[in-house]
This record gives sequence, C-alpha cells and structure tokens, in this order.
Amino acid sequence: MNFEKDAVLESHLNQVGAERVLVKGHPAGLFVLFFTEMWERFSYYGMRALLVNFLVSTIAQHGWGWTNSEAMKLYGLYTGMVFLTPLFGGIIADRLTGYKKSIMVGAIIMTLGHISMAMEGFNKNFFLAGLILIVLGNGLFKPNISSMVGKLYPDKGGKKDAGYTIFYMGINGGAFLGMMLCGYIGEKIGWHYGFGLAGIFMFLGMLQFYFAQRIFGKIGDTPEKESTVSEKLNQDDEQPKHIVRDRLLVIAIFMFSSIVFHLAFEQAGGSMTIFAKNYTQRVLSGEAATIFKWADFALTIVPIVVITGVLLVLAKKIIRKYPLIILFSSISFVIIWSLCLWKVYREYHGMNSEVTVSWFPMLNSFFIITLATSFSKIWERVWNPSGPIKFAMGLTLVGVGFAALAIGSAEIPTGAKTASVSMIWLVLAYFFHTVGELCIGPVGLSYVSKLSPKKFLGLLFGFWFCANAIANFIGGFIGSYIDKITESHSMSFFFAVFTVIPMIAAVFLLLGNKKIKKMMHGID
Repeated sequence: MNFEKDAVLESHLNQVGAERVLVKGHPAGLFVLFFTEMWERFSYYGMRALLVNFLVSTIAQHGWGWTNSEAMKLYGLYTGMVFLTPLFGGIIADRLTGYKKSIMVGAIIMTLGHISMAMEGFNKNFFLAGLILIVLGNGLFKPNISSMVGKLYPDKGGKKDAGYTIFYMGINGGAFLGMMLCGYIGEKIGWHYGFGLAGIFMFLGMLQFYFAQRIFGKIGDTPEKESTVSEKLNQDDEQPKHIVRDRLLVIAIFMFSSIVFHLAFEQAGGSMTIFAKNYTQRVLSGEAATIFKWADFALTIVPIVVITGVLLVLAKKIIRKYPLIILFSSISFVIIWSLCLWKVYREYHGMNSEVTVSWFPMLNSFFIITLATSFSKIWERVWNPSGPIKFAMGLTLVGVGFAALAIGSAEIPTGAKTASVSMIWLVLAYFFHTVGELCIGPVGLSYVSKLSPKKFLGLLFGFWFCANAIANFIGGFIGSYIDKITESHSMSFFFAVFTVIPMIAAVFLLLGNKKIKKMMHGID
C-alpha cells in the first residue's frame, strides 16, 4: 500500500492551505503537533510524577511531610483544575485568539510556572504559584492543540482516528520521558531540579511550535481569518437540528464514560503512587538488581530510539523548507539522549537498585509508545469497531488492571501502613490500564472532533477535558480515603471498588451500542 498517496486528504490540506507533504500517510503538521504536545506532556507528567511523592516525603527528605489524605486532596484539586481550565481556553480560542495564539501564550505561562516551582527551596509560595500558572497555561494550550489535529483531516473515514492515535503516542512519549527523567532526578538528586527540568522542555517545545506555524496554513488562525475556510469545509449549520442534537448527546455519553474511566485511571498519580511508595518491594539486590538494570536500560533506550526515528522521518521531509523546526527539536533530543545515557550509566554502576516511585507510572507511557502504532493500524486497516464498543473495551480493561492490584494486595493485613508486595502486580495493572487507555483516549479525541459543530470545536474539546476534571476531582476525593478504607476493610477492597465501577459502565455501553451508533448519523 502506498501511504504517500491520499487524494482526499491532500485535497483537504489544499483547501485549508496547510503543507501537503505526507509523512507515513499523514500530514507533516501532525508530527509537528506530535512533538509540541510531547514536550508539553513531558513538563506536565514530569511534575505530576513528583507531586504526591514530594508532598508526603518527610522534612528530612526535603519534602513537605503532608499526610496521604492531604496530598491526595491537593493532587485531585490540581489535576482537576488542569482539565477544567481548557473549557475556558477553548472558548477564548474559538471566539478571540484562534488556536495558534492560545497555544503560544499557554506555553509561555506554563514555562513560567515550572520556573516558579523550581524556586520552591526559597519559599513555599513559589511552589503554589507555579501550580496556578501551570493550570492557567494548560487551559489555553491543551484543548486547542487537540483541535488543530482534528482540522488536519476530513471527517469521513478512519484516517482521523489513526492520526489521533499517532498524536497520542506523542503525548505519551513526553509523559514517559518526563516521568522517567524528572522523577529520577527529583527523587535521586533534588526535587527542585526535577521541577526545573520540566520547564526547559516546555520552553523548547514552544520555540519549535512558533517556527512551525506556516505549516498549518489557515488552521488555527484568528476566528475571522479561519471562518472563510471553515465555511467551505463544513456544512454543520445546514444539518437538521435533530442530527446536531443527537451527535451532541453522543458526545455527552462518551464524556460520562470518560469520567468513569479516568476516575479510576488517574489513581496512577495518587493512590497507586502511595501503593508503590509504601506497599511495594522496590529495593533490589543481587540477581534481581542485575535483571532490573537491564530491563530499565531497555525501558530507557527503546522508546527514545522510537521517537528519534519519528523525528528523523519528519526531518527528511521538511528540513529544507522548515529548518528551524528540526533545529529546536534536535536540541531537545540531544539533551534528552545525554540525560538518558547519564541515568543508565549511574544506575548500572550502583551496587543495589532502588526502583523509584515514579518508575511505575512511567510504564503506562512506555506501553503506549510501543503499542500505539499497532492500534493505529488495527483501527485503520483491520478492525474498526464502533465508538461505544471501543469505550466499553477501555472500561473493562481498566477494571481488569485494578483486579490485578486487588489480587496482589490480598495478603496485606487490614490497617497495615507498609508492605512488600511484588512489583509484578503494578506492572500488570499499568499494562491493562494502557491498553484500555488506547481504546478511549485517542478515540475520544477523534469522536469529539468528528461529531462537534465546527464553530464550537474548541469549546467542546474544553467540555471533553472538563469531564476529565470531574473525574480527577472524584478520583482524588476517593483516593484521599485510602488510609481509612484500608484500616476498616483492606487494601484489596479499596482496589476492588475501582474494578467494579468501570465494568458496570462498560455493560451499559454494550447494551446501548446500536442506539448510540444510530444517533451518530453516519459518523464512523
């Protein structure tokens, strides 16, 4: 199959004035957004990997010495606000600034937020101010870069789903590198170094996007400039009202499903972090330490090789026309490779290995990077089930992941504050959670793009991330009761709650599949 020829896609790109060069059958602009989002996710997830661990670490460990409950409540509030502010960022972009300006301003504000957090050692208020700046900047950035991905593709066919899956690989490439490097440096060297590193890559990502704006044509310009293109491409206003209404109802159903999924999934940065810190055997020696060092070497090097390969393919296509995009991306990769090799060398020459707490959530992104391309090909060429089926699959799999944790923690005594459970249970949980996420995360973004009236696309992406905000608020609230639930019941009971709830939601989606498909009115 010749991936470089796609007449429908090329015609669409020509209409919006975007660069028509295709990379692996997708617009070159997709891969620019891929790397821009990758560095933003590096900064966000790198900081998130440290947040709860930093807050609950003792004063002697240079943390704040908070209780699990206090840390989980702040975590839930912070991550909830991160997903709530895109609602307002979408409105601002749709009505005033356009996507490009919103992304740039958001990136600048987030960079300042990470710098502020790195100054936490001088005064605690810098840390809190940094959290606020990241929340505000993220609101302008997150919904609008997702909207730009959708506008690179026509709505019909499976190409957009595949494009969002590739974009999702970029999200998780950044998350993987951020959790690995910021987490490692924060835990092993110093918290503020981990926070500061996150800001460096946010800044480099911003520069790369700034010099790439011509590649998108009129996509993301101010609403007035983009409106003439949108009028040619979209006939939403001419659709019967009942079709628009039905499609919005489908988005609402998917949003509710996303809430159920993420209130469980987002335990990764909260209760699962506490489980890794206090209840998992992380100190390895002898043969176990040697095996882990080689496994960690593979986990460190393989994903960065894969992502570097993506950059090289993009560079081959656009370096002559857009050299500054490749320049700043290359600077980022030189720094990343240096840090990865330093980490591997430092760990290899250590006598024992203590697995960092942030190593476990990193697995989620590692599995995404290694599996995303396969899922993209499956949706595009092999099997492309309906949206409700994909969501039901994702909800079931996140429940299976928590079932693994419930089984693994079954021997922990009621009320125990520490334990030494095998690492394998967390590894299994993250694997199932990741496969579930691939059925919901990129698919959800794609369906919001396809089902939304185009003049409200940024707003509806804002609502989509608002659903994640609700999930994080609820998940953080439930997670804050981890100590009380384990004292009155057991750790196994706590994780069983997150097994049952998603699976119930999955059953309802399966039962309503035919009706929901009908309400989509021809959107695949």
